[in-house]
Amino acid sequence: MTVTAFFKSLSDTDVRRFVDDRVLSVLDALFGGRIADDDLRRAVVEFVDFGEMLKDRARRSLILRLIPEKKRSELDDRIGQQLSAIEADRWGAAELENLREFFGLVDDAQISHQREPKEIQVVPGYGLFDHQRTAANKLIRLLGEDERRAVLHLPTGVGKTRTAMHVVAESLRNNEPSVIVWLASGRELLEQAVVAFRDAWFHLGNRTVQVRVIHGDQTPDLEALQDGFLAIGLAKGWALSQDDEDWAVRLSRRVRLVVFDEAHQSIARTYRRIAEDLTLDYRCALLGLTATPGRTWADIDADGELAERFDRNKVTLDVPGDNPIEFLIENGFLARPTFRTLLASSGLNLEDREIDRLSDSLEIPSGVVAALSMSERYVAAVLGAIERLVDMAHRRILVFAATVPHARMLNAVLVARGVRSDAITGATPVKARDRIIRVFKADDDEPMVLVNFGVLSTGFDAPGASAAVIARPTKSLVLYSQMVGRVIRGPKAGGTDACEIVTVVDPSLKGFGDVAAAFLNWEDVW
Repeated sequence: MTVTAFFKSLSDTDVRRFVDDRVLSVLDALFGGRIADDDLRRAVVEFVDFGEMLKDRARRSLILRLIPEKKRSELDDRIGQQLSAIEADRWGAAELENLREFFGLVDDAQISHQREPKEIQVVPGYGLFDHQRTAANKLIRLLGEDERRAVLHLPTGVGKTRTAMHVVAESLRNNEPSVIVWLASGRELLEQAVVAFRDAWFHLGNRTVQVRVIHGDQTPDLEALQDGFLAIGLAKGWALSQDDEDWAVRLSRRVRLVVFDEAHQSIARTYRRIAEDLTLDYRCALLGLTATPGRTWADIDADGELAERFDRNKVTLDVPGDNPIEFLIENGFLARPTFRTLLASSGLNLEDREIDRLSDSLEIPSGVVAALSMSERYVAAVLGAIERLVDMAHRRILVFAATVPHARMLNAVLVARGVRSDAITGATPVKARDRIIRVFKADDDEPMVLVNFGVLSTGFDAPGASAAVIARPTKSLVLYSQMVGRVIRGPKAGGTDACEIVTVVDPSLKGFGDVAAAFLNWEDVW
């Protein structure tokens, strides 16, 4: 019995028992009143995580009670016992797996058979384009000299992380054993760095190494890390310094390369010392990564300080012509983008102190984002932007939601309205995620929307994706750039000739929407 068939067998009242009142209220409003039965069922199938429900004792008991009598007999036969003789809260792993299979929650293995050609080209698993390879070679040379400091400046979508990972791999191969430290702001960027390193080292590595990511409330055992890759949050590094001011000094004895993502933060007082302590050993190099090699918009002294921090060694695109972006677009490395901003007031009533907090903070508070994401007006505006792109014949549309419930809500309504759509969040099982991405990447003409939260902002490429809806508020230029970068890749990078990026902005959220920077803005101080 499929999950869809299960919900079709239920009454409208029983279906509503699986969704909380707040979500039902938004769904009813979006459909102009009480959502129709069929639309409700389609929406609920997409919104709920049925696999998680089966793990919950109370939900599982409810599901078992609501299974139609005929299907209950089939399930009895499958598990070899009558349901009435089994208490749902005492089920073990075997019964749960049988129940998952009963509802079709199993991924089918796909086996493809290909005839081996007579002649082949060996394509590197983690290769670089010519301009990326030139940049990597320059960095390796600079970081091996006396200064041992440099910044890699590449525009969004051109592969800063991929290029940097070749430098990281070179350092680890040449210094055995040693530690590479990757500094970045935010859990998401740290975990993305770890994923990128694992992919790179799988193809470029020469030995087994340790990989650690440290952020939040974790208590690290840094002494145990002797040879490998450490991604550590800037805020976490500063917090560690409050309790143990010499942690970075002790670690520096093993560190041979420090990579500072969002390099403009490296001259902040709190973070500068971390980088300085980690690079105390004269053999340790410092590499900065940025799409915007300046700390401010207008303070040339601060920008000059950043340039001095990296000994004015900036490696950027070495391509023909005066405009590197135009070169990348004309030669198919970047898609020609169209940016559009959609203003959508959510109706949030922010007090003056909340507005001040928004203005002063580096990021929009999660509570504000959560309230925004379930605002009827904001959800309706995002859906309108998505459906407009579908009507414009974009074949693959990537949506960045504000929260997990927001992602599920958008996907649920799209499916209920007849749009082919799916959703991925950090809670999506790996096999299910792989299946959804495989379908999204498939070469067919039927439009598809993929809604995600916290998963696909980096390291994800879909050849047919030609549009993005950014509905996740952020004041981080890097995170915004990462989201834009998912659809800005050109044909040579597996993308499209042109793309459209729609940013849905609530004017009450200070700083969101003003997250674009000119590529050549800081050339004068370098």
